[in-house]
Amino acid sequence: MIENVIIWLVIIVVAAFVLVPSVRKHRRTMKKDMARKKEAVMLGADKAIAQHPQIDEFLCIGCGACVEACPEGGVLGIVNGKATIINGLKCVGHGLCAEACPVEGIVVGLGDTSHRDDIPFMKENRETNLPGVYIAGELGGLALIKNAIKQGTEVVEDIARKGAPGKNGILDVLVVGAGPSGMSAALTAVKHKLSYLVIDQEDAGGTILQYPRKKLVMTKPVEIPLYGTLKRPEYTKEELLDIWGEVIEKTALKIKKKCKLTALKRVEDYYEVETNAGKYRARHVVMALGRRGTPRKLGVPGEEKSKVMYKLLDADSYQNNHLLVVGGGDSAIEAAMGLARQPGNTVTLSYRKEKFFRIKQRNQQRLDVMVRDKKLRVVFNSNLRAIADDHVELEAGGKLHKLPNDYVFIFAGGEPPFALLKKCGIRFGATG
Repeated sequence: MIENVIIWLVIIVVAAFVLVPSVRKHRRTMKKDMARKKEAVMLGADKAIAQHPQIDEFLCIGCGACVEACPEGGVLGIVNGKATIINGLKCVGHGLCAEACPVEGIVVGLGDTSHRDDIPFMKENRETNLPGVYIAGELGGLALIKNAIKQGTEVVEDIARKGAPGKNGILDVLVVGAGPSGMSAALTAVKHKLSYLVIDQEDAGGTILQYPRKKLVMTKPVEIPLYGTLKRPEYTKEELLDIWGEVIEKTALKIKKKCKLTALKRVEDYYEVETNAGKYRARHVVMALGRRGTPRKLGVPGEEKSKVMYKLLDADSYQNNHLLVVGGGDSAIEAAMGLARQPGNTVTLSYRKEKFFRIKQRNQQRLDVMVRDKKLRVVFNSNLRAIADDHVELEAGGKLHKLPNDYVFIFAGGEPPFALLKKCGIRFGATG
């Protein structure tokens, strides 16, 4: 009898020794997540712009597996015993949270788009309310290169199933946008012997061109038509551009650069596509534009100067300079860090909010180290007010500060193409 009591006492002591610290740690984590959630709601960072985890609260057991699985960090947390979105802006749709959930209580997607004026109406085959006009890539709301390639392929497969009349002078497919989705659409057109043309307001590469040098891009395994499979989970910007360059050379893809869509009009059984470089006729149109569109400008005095740029192609071209980077997203952070690594540079990163809310966890960690080592300076709650030849004026703390400056990099997003698409007749929301 006494032995049984001793055994039970030992079990209780051991259990308490093991469980109490774990419970305390769990409570501390939940308390932090509740504070982060409150802050995110106040700043509007809890609302995802595109794809995001959709959590079934009835299935969720609050184990935290999804929180640990997220490579971005900070997207999810545990509040009141349930998984919840903390910072929806940081989600890029990897879907690892859904894979990690032991009760299959998470689905990563767009959710209800019935009241979204930034998501075009699409049928199951990604056709819009305009017959023969399709959406592919991030314009439809889903990020990741894997999704872009898959959708570009699928929409032209759907077009190929309809057959091609082969009218003289009328393309089977005109693709707007030469990013991963647009080029995949063109490659699929080549595969099915459809007449096609790709137009892009800049150059082949799409959104990838906007990435800072050596930026890592997550792809997940994906098949590129007429090329093969991208098997690695991550590639650098340069590697991806080299791959697309090889594809273009190998297949002689027809891409017209510096050609911007301006209007779309239905004529009989085809579309007349107006651009800044002339008109084209096509039976089907694939809208493979990015969501960012043309770079958004701040409208400050001096912004028209040649020293102002909206993307960074080669950080090592800038050495022994005074540089200002404006923005609070990953592109701004990566550009600032890339510039700060170059010899002789003095780099200031200006952000209008009090902290960064939507950057990748690894970027936050690297930035913290560089700030600690005084390799770059971050000025929160600041706004660029003027740009002069040899300096900039930065407002912070209610005061105007004059900083010596050679170049300014502005990463304020882009003017999305939604207005143009609506002008073309494409409807947005759940109903077409």
